[in-house]
Amino acid sequence: MKLIGDIGGTKTLLALVDDAGRSNARCRFASAEFATFDDLLAAYLREVNTPIDGGCLAVAGPVANDGRSAKVTNLPWQIDCALLEARFGLGRVRLINDFAAVAHGIAALKSEQMIFLQAGEPCQEGVKLVLGAGTGLGMAIIAGGRILPSEGGHIGFAPLDETQWQTWRALQARYGRVTAERVISGPGMENLHRILAGEELDAAAILARARQNEPAALRTLEVFCTAYGAFAGDMALAVLAHGGVFLAGGVTQHLLPELGSSGFVAAFNDKAEHAELVRRIPVAVVTDPDIGLQGAAAALQSGAFR
Repeated sequence: MKLIGDIGGTKTLLALVDDAGRSNARCRFASAEFATFDDLLAAYLREVNTPIDGGCLAVAGPVANDGRSAKVTNLPWQIDCALLEARFGLGRVRLINDFAAVAHGIAALKSEQMIFLQAGEPCQEGVKLVLGAGTGLGMAIIAGGRILPSEGGHIGFAPLDETQWQTWRALQARYGRVTAERVISGPGMENLHRILAGEELDAAAILARARQNEPAALRTLEVFCTAYGAFAGDMALAVLAHGGVFLAGGVTQHLLPELGSSGFVAAFNDKAEHAELVRRIPVAVVTDPDIGLQGAAAALQSGAFR
């Protein structure tokens, strides 16, 4: 059996996969409950008690060029494959970026695992863009069969209007450099609400209040969706994603009922002289919550690490 994982700032999913690609022993962990990934993995291995011969772990953060170490962006976790192998006797383990894993999983998605916000005019051979809001803001590119990891979520945030400039100024005073992730993520939604409504709420509470038509939460959600759409459209334009844009991430999936009726699509397409170009780009939400885990398994099956 081989180990697969999707390691994120909020949750970590681990499972085992056999040589035929069949997975089992899936477990979900709250990442913040463990001081290190090693501690979390030890808890998992006590549960499954099965010999493991290698694996692939998807990590929410930049991965070293050799695929053997990584720092989780939104946790104080360092992951070192050599140390994991020596401590747990795992065989050869490789790491990939979490959105590179999502990209690996895109090819195997069924139509019922996607909901289109914009049908567009798909070009099967075109570049595909995978991005999404969760604890952070992830991104990867599929071009000519190659999967290119990206830290595009950490580009500078581009305000669209006075409300977003107000947000930018407050974030700049607090953090210094203002990245897209500071706005377009679970913590980003919380930042927005603190600045616009003057109260501290977590993202789940903001969404719950918005669904009860509470005005301040509705405003936060609309600013969030508009900023998200603008960023996605900018990135689609940057890579000419004629093959489509695929939105993943926990926040994205929780927001699915709102994305289609918010300003997301309008902001995605609001690209001045290139508006017609981006209107032809399909935009879909990936609804499979295990897409990163399945992508890690697909990376193993593809022979990407051989």
